[in-house]
Order: sequence, then C-alpha cells, then structure tokens
Amino acid sequence: MIRRGRGSTGTGRRTALPDGTYAPTERVREGAGGTLVVAFHGDDGRRATFDVSTLPLPGWHQVLAAAFAERTGPAGGLRTLSAAGSGWGSLGRLMRFLGSLPQPPAVPGRLTPDHLTAFHAHRTATAPVTGYRDLADARVLFTLPALREHVSPEALDHLQRRLPAPRSATTSERGVVSAAAGAGRLTTGYSDGELARLMAALRADAAKIRDRIRAGEKLLRRYQHAPASLNEEDRELGRMLQMMAATGQVPTPPGARLNPFAPERVQLAGHLFLTLRDLPPLMLLAAALSERNGETIKELPVGHRLLEDRAVELVIVKRRRGARRWFETLTWEIGVPGRELHTPGGFYLLLLELTARSRQWCGSPLLWCVWRNGHGARLDVADNHLAPFENSLRGTPILPTAWAANRPRPLLAAPQGSAAALPLQVSFNRIKTSMEVRRTKRMGGHLPSAAKSNSMPVLFRNYLSGDPVITSWAEEVLGEALVDAEQAARQAHERAMQAAGGGPRVLHGPTDTTTSGNARPALETGWTACVDHDHHPLTGKQCQVSFLDCFHCGNCLVTRDHLPRVLALLDALAQRRHELPEEDWWARYGPTWVAIRQDILAKFTPAELEQAQAAKPGDALLDLVENPWETP
Repeated sequence: MIRRGRGSTGTGRRTALPDGTYAPTERVREGAGGTLVVAFHGDDGRRATFDVSTLPLPGWHQVLAAAFAERTGPAGGLRTLSAAGSGWGSLGRLMRFLGSLPQPPAVPGRLTPDHLTAFHAHRTATAPVTGYRDLADARVLFTLPALREHVSPEALDHLQRRLPAPRSATTSERGVVSAAAGAGRLTTGYSDGELARLMAALRADAAKIRDRIRAGEKLLRRYQHAPASLNEEDRELGRMLQMMAATGQVPTPPGARLNPFAPERVQLAGHLFLTLRDLPPLMLLAAALSERNGETIKELPVGHRLLEDRAVELVIVKRRRGARRWFETLTWEIGVPGRELHTPGGFYLLLLELTARSRQWCGSPLLWCVWRNGHGARLDVADNHLAPFENSLRGTPILPTAWAANRPRPLLAAPQGSAAALPLQVSFNRIKTSMEVRRTKRMGGHLPSAAKSNSMPVLFRNYLSGDPVITSWAEEVLGEALVDAEQAARQAHERAMQAAGGGPRVLHGPTDTTTSGNARPALETGWTACVDHDHHPLTGKQCQVSFLDCFHCGNCLVTRDHLPRVLALLDALAQRRHELPEEDWWARYGPTWVAIRQDILAKFTPAELEQAQAAKPGDALLDLVENPWETP
C-alpha cells in the first residue's frame, strides 16, 4: 500500500488499498488435543485464548464459541482483556450451573425460562451484585445472532424482561460501605487537611526518587568521562553503575551477603532504575495531577507529542465508555522547569526520564517500566525488567495504604471527635473523588464546566453525591445565598415603606378603633386593616395594590385581633417555600415575610403570640389574593 500523506485522495484518484487479498484471522479454532478455543486480541493490545471445551454440556460448545467470539470481536462490547475475562466468568458460572442440574439442557434449544429463573435465584442467594451482572451478560450473549437462532423464543422473552435490581450496599454518613462492598473501606474524598498532607507526602517521596536516580545518572557520567576525579568509593559505585547500564543486571555490592534476596541489590538497582516500591507515590501523584482514575494511570503510553514545549499530547485509555469509545486524546501542561511535581505534563516527562533505563530492556510501549529482583518473583533469572501492567491491570498490587502507613512520617486521617487519629486510607478512587470535588468547587458548582473525564450524571452520582467536603461547601454556599436573599428582601421592604408612608402601625386595641385625624373606622382588608383606602400614601388615589403590599404601607393598621390571621399567613408563606425555588420565593414573598417578622410580631408579647397561635384560622386565604396564574 502506497500513501503519500494527507490529501493523497480526491476526485479522480483512487483510494490507497492494501496489496493482495485480506484474510481475517479465524477467531474460533481448534486448539491442542482437539479443544475448541476463542482467540482474543483487545483494543488494549492484550491477547488471550478462552477454551470453550472446559465448559460442561458439549452440545453448547460450538454455538457458545461463535457467540463469545462475536461478543469479544471488533464489533462487540468486550474489547479489553479484563472485560473479556469478566464476560467469560459470567458465561462459565451459567454453564456450570446448568450442567449441575438433575436434568440439564443438553443443547441450547432445551433451555427454558425455569432454568434461567433457578440460575438467578441461585446467584441472588450467594452473590446478589454478581448475579445481576451474570444475568445481564447472559441477556446480551443470548441475543447475538450466533446464539439467538438456537434458543427458544420463551427463553429469549424471559431474558428480555426487566432485571431485578441488586441489593445496594448501605453507606453510613461517614462514607463507610457495609460488608457487602468491603467492610471499613472509605469511598469519600479527603478533607482539606488530609489532602494537603497527602499531596505534600507524595511530592516529597517523588522528589526523593527523582533526586536518587538523577544522582546515579550524574555519577555514571562522571565515571565515564573522568573516573580519576572520583574517590575510591564513588569510583567503585560508578563501575557497578556502568555495568548495570550496559547489561541491565544488578551485581551484588562488595561486602554484601551472597544472598539473592539481599536488600543491598535493591538499593543498588535504585541508583538507575525504578523499583516496585517506587510505584505507589509516583502513580498516586500522577493520578492527583492528571485527575484521572487508577486504570488510566496504569495504562499511560510512551508515545506522545510535544506542543511547542508547553504541553504534552497523548492518547489515553478511558474504560467503561462503551464499545469503540475507550481512547481519548488529551493535552497536559508542562509548566516551567523545576515545577515537574506540580503539572501533569511536566510530571509525565519526568516519569519518562525515570523509566527510560528499564524500558530499554523490556521494550514496553507503556510508561511504567521497573526493575525487580527475579529471585523474589520466583523467576529463573536474577534480574527482571518489566512493565507491571502490560499483561493485566491487576498484575502488580500497589498497596497505597501500606505506603502511607510505612513512611518515616506516617499519614494519619483527620481525628473524629476524641478518638485517636487512625492511619489514612489511601486509594486511587479517593484521590479521584477529591480532585473532582475541588474542581467542581473551583467552577462554582457548575456541573457542565466541572465535568472533565465523566458525564454530568456520573460526576454527581459517583463523586459528588454524599461527599462531606462538597456537602459542607454546598451548605455554606446555600447559607450565603439565603443571607443575600434575606438582605435583598429587607432592603426591598425598607424601600417600599419609605415610598408608602413608613410601614404598618401596630395598635393593641380593637380593629374599629379610630385613629387621630381620621373619624372613620379602619377598613378590614385581607389580614390587616386600612385607615384610608381612598388615598394611598404614594399616589394619593384609591389604593390598587395587592393585600400583600399592605404590610409596607403607612395606612396599614394591625391590632391584636388581626394577629391570628397574620400568623396563618406566615404559615402559608412557609408552605409556599416548599413549592417554589428559593430565589422565586424570596422575590415574591420575601418582603412580606420580613415585614411580618420584623415590624409586626416583634411588637407583641410572647403571651399574645401564644394566644393568637391557638386561635389562628385554618385557611390563610393566600390563594384568594393572588392571580390564579401566579399560584405555584
């Protein structure tokens, strides 16, 4: 195939095609000893074979192999090794259950809804969450063309029904999940103090690793160019470093025990290579700076592109997004020299530098390449350079909590009450949650702007909902908003009083009491009385305002007889507060609420309020004084 760059095709020019005839690889084939296997090559570059012959019920094998090959093929939904392994496990559990029945369905056509109901009941009794996933995987597999034609319509209809939801794990207020999801395991983010201490510890340990390897590289260069300038101890160390750089093998230091597990070899290897014990702080810091989850950090690639030495562009793996949506191109800021531990792009380039020696010997396209003691890994060699997550994301345990507890200065969680501080539980999930919370706070709680690597529903449901930091911040923001709304309502009430004659007047006599300068009795209104309905203080004309606006008017008269109705109105306003958004409620009813609380109730004694509370009517008549289209 010949291609000469972009724009090589166009009108009148043929599209470049591969030479020869393309023959796709058979994914279902016979293995050694006549077995039937399905070959898998995922989008993550990992390969595996799944032996269908190990499953019970041989009459199912051929169609199961074809269906599973379609499910894990290029157009299927299981395109990583971990996803294919999970699907294979669900299939194996179903087939082993069917094979254990007194009268198993020997071929797919004999599968009945009763078999599927019994399988669901069996899995629900033992593992509810896994049982739900097993039935969901079976539904997808059985509806594929390779298997659908061999299963009865009744069984297919049974699988298409809505699956019963699994029992969810209960979570306490402190974010501790019950035993169903791992007892004592925290899922919430860190407090501000915990996150600050964690980030300081990660940067401190990463700086030690960086300085250690750079010092070893510097000593190696000095030994290669001017060995005579070194003292005897450094010259001996330089000689061993040169041998390590040339062969990738770590010798036993002079004076160390002749023991394949000697810690002196690990210490010597650390002068040029990353070791397994270096992974926790480096990987956790990478997750914090990039704000990505642990799976993405484990699969960071070597391939990248520099953008004017200011940013790094690379393609990462973002799982659980659906078929053919696992890859994402992103750009990380490099930052100024010396700030590599504070920017994702600068830290990524630093990691490339620290892992370069081991990558030379293992040749992996992934970022994380380390040296390990071959004897400790029970290999036939003394030294082994490997990419620990190339074959499986679970191939090498990181144990971040053990790293935090075994540091010279262990990390402790924030104390709860009078209890002593406990070791800080560290995990990729908690770091990711903390970073999502902080970014959401920086964006002012605006989810469309805060959603970075997840959709808005996923961001809220899996990271923000229930987190104590975001809950406390939201309560603080809401409290400030309510204070601002109340202040605005008070200012609106004061402006209305100044324009309408100074606000209501409170008397302790009966309603028909005449006021000085006015021989006529006061006119009853909705909840108060009006001393001069024909002359509004602002316009001088007949009053046309709402009864709610009476509470700002100088003609408003309130006596002890009005108090029960005013209290009923206050209850009605409180009920409307549950029916309207806070912003709309304060704009419509806030000034009236302020006038009642501040200018009327404050002028009555507690005994008078208690007596009026017992006599207040059941209907406040609020609906009658508002236009019907304004009623919420």
